[in-house]
Parts: sequence; structure tokens; C-alpha cells
Amino acid sequence: MARELEGKVAAITGAASGIGLASAEAMLAAGARVVLVDRDEAALTAVCKKLGAAAIPLKLDLLDSRSCATLLPQILEKAGQLDILHANAGSYVGGDLVDVDPDAIDRMLNLNINVVMKNVHDVLPHMIERRSGDIIVTSSLAAHFPTPWEPVYASSKWAINAFVQIVRRQVFKYGIRVGSISPGPVITSLLSDWPEEKLKEARESGSLIEASEIANVVLFMLTRPRGMTIRDVIILPTNFDL
Repeated sequence: MARELEGKVAAITGAASGIGLASAEAMLAAGARVVLVDRDEAALTAVCKKLGAAAIPLKLDLLDSRSCATLLPQILEKAGQLDILHANAGSYVGGDLVDVDPDAIDRMLNLNINVVMKNVHDVLPHMIERRSGDIIVTSSLAAHFPTPWEPVYASSKWAINAFVQIVRRQVFKYGIRVGSISPGPVITSLLSDWPEEKLKEARESGSLIEASEIANVVLFMLTRPRGMTIRDVIILPTNFDL
């Protein structure tokens, strides 16, 4: 593989598993140093040991506002710069709204919306000063289609898509590209909350995507010429039936 990200530093939240881990693996293979951010210290340590010296662990609880605010300072302390932020950390709440725990709603909206906004807010001054940077946010197909079984989750992703589109227009003049990926169902732990019958149907019909396939799209977005922005990508299994 061409080392198209040689000399770059990336930070990925929710990086110890799933899409975040696959994204880290792809960026490392392309030559970047990658700061893997996650609150699961044991998983983070194991993953970074496997990935090698260019994988830099950063244990951080993004739901703790004080810890969240240390994201950029710790990245700079560990890696010296930041060229790419993949704001990937998120959680899932599915099912009928009347059955959802209100505390779970608060936690999910905080992580899926507030934390993403704060992370992007905090890294922008560094990127603006350097007149360059890439920000990619993991959104969801649910941001584009009113999925009946996930009203809370879908609402969080609709909100973050609006955020991505507006911030993109504010910062492109500084050489900063902002985009989002909107996968359909990916084989990750987030699917554990899916209704069992829906998960069974998806497995049997081949309607799930591998995390590595999402990472390939992220890498494609990052390696376009600087004058080109891949703004928003919806990624579906061919067999997925809307």
C-alpha cells in the first residue's frame, strides 16, 4: 500500500474496537501515526501492543467533561501535532421510544452529539493555525432515513449531520476539510441493541458491512487532493433493503 499519510498524525475516538479500530489500522498502514482514544484501558493497551509503535494509546472518558477537554493537549503531548480527527465514538439506543430509559437517552445524546461538537471545537484552533486538517465524523444511515426502530439514535445522527455540514462551510477557507461517513449496519458491538428479529434477518440476507470496508472509505476521503472534499458518504451493503 502507498504510504499516503506518511508524516501525518491522526486521532480516532472510540478506537479500541469496531470502526474506530479498523480506521486506525488503515491509517497506520498508510503511514500515519495514530492516537487511539478510548475509555477501555485494557482493550486499548492490547490493541496498541499489537499495532506497534506508531499506535499511541490515550485512555480518556469523553463523557467526563474535564477529561474530554484534555483531548487536544494530550494528543499534542504524545504526538506533537494533529492532522486528522476521526470523531468516531458513539453509542446506540434502539427500540420503541416509550421503552427507552431516559438516562440512556441523556448518555447517548451526550456522546453522539455534545462530545463530537466539543472535540471538533477543541481541535479547530490547532488546525486553523496550521492552515490544514481533516475532520471525519462517523454518522449513520439513520441520519438519512427515518428508521422506525431507532428514533433516539437516528435523531442524534440527524443532528450531527447538520453540525458537520455547517462547520464545513465555516472552516474550508482555512484549508480544513470536514466530512462524514454514514454506514448502514456494520458488524460491531453497537448491533447488540438491535431487535433480535431484525439482526437475524440482516445476517441471513447478507445485509451487514465489515468495519474494514468503512475504513477503506475513510482512507479514500483522506487521500484525495487537497482541493477536493468528499463531503458525505452513505455506505450500504448491496443487499440492504430500505
